[in-house]
Amino acid sequence: MRIFVTGGAGYVGSACLRLLLKQGHDAIAFDNLSEGYAQAVPAGRLVTGDIKDTAALAQAIKAHGADAVMHFAAATYVGESVTNPDHHYSTNIAGTLSLLRAMREAGVKRMLFSSTCATYGDNPKPPMNEDAAQIPCSPYARTKLAVEWMIRDFAHAYGLGFTLLRYFNAAGADADGEYGENHDPETHLIPLVLQVALGQRQKLMMYGDDYPTPDGTCIRDYVHTDDLASAHLLAIEATTSSTTEVYNIGTGDGQSVKQIIAACESVTGKRIPVEIVARRPGDAPALVADPAKLKSRLGWQPKWTDIGSIVDSAWRWHQRYPKGYASKTQR
Repeated sequence: MRIFVTGGAGYVGSACLRLLLKQGHDAIAFDNLSEGYAQAVPAGRLVTGDIKDTAALAQAIKAHGADAVMHFAAATYVGESVTNPDHHYSTNIAGTLSLLRAMREAGVKRMLFSSTCATYGDNPKPPMNEDAAQIPCSPYARTKLAVEWMIRDFAHAYGLGFTLLRYFNAAGADADGEYGENHDPETHLIPLVLQVALGQRQKLMMYGDDYPTPDGTCIRDYVHTDDLASAHLLAIEATTSSTTEVYNIGTGDGQSVKQIIAACESVTGKRIPVEIVARRPGDAPALVADPAKLKSRLGWQPKWTDIGSIVDSAWRWHQRYPKGYASKTQR
């Protein structure tokens, strides 16, 4: 298949792009590099552009002769979405509207959308299956849910097959140690803890320890990027021009903030100093997947099921490239 990947230079998007190429698909990334990195994309596989530029987007999709689109491009910082919702609504909603228009112009009828477990919000009954109530509690999550409905409406009106993938917390680095997690600013827990282990931060700021969870800290379902990529591969290969599917991607096993800190201390052999501060707006107490549908329908099985192994893969990347992709550029 010829697959057009928006946000294909990002953390998850690039992992999916690389697997698509490895499996023989003709995939290309379209990214404005505001949060992604050209170094994460194999040579000759990056088109630089903004998804809000409909004309440029349509031209790029036509030039690639795309059969399908995988849509990752988005503003993703939950905290920032609270203080600057304009950016999230503009990028996520207006950007996706631009993409859907470009797809119509290019005649592309298959789409996979990278959604999020955050659309479930403060759900009192994890693990969540795909029918769980969606009560998003941050502007970021609300924009993702709005895009889900936008895609459904376009599919109904214009004939579009789609798969929505609500994935949980992406984590880890490629087994070969060449590609990993690099955000600026960094907001994800595992790399933040590992930055403390590297001496790049004095301590970890823990956002609340009074949540209604066993140890008082937030619980998340951490999924290795290799497993996320394999789920996306299975999903795009199964998506036809009449598909209307939704899948959760997660291990079904939640880890608390304190458990992640303990895993990082075990892997690195370093003590992680912690300061407890006020809760972060928009954080749900627990988000854990029920991946039964993805496993039964598409035959997906996560290979990275031990949090220690996931942390170890990330630690190897951060040790090798302590400044992220900037370290690779300097070599």
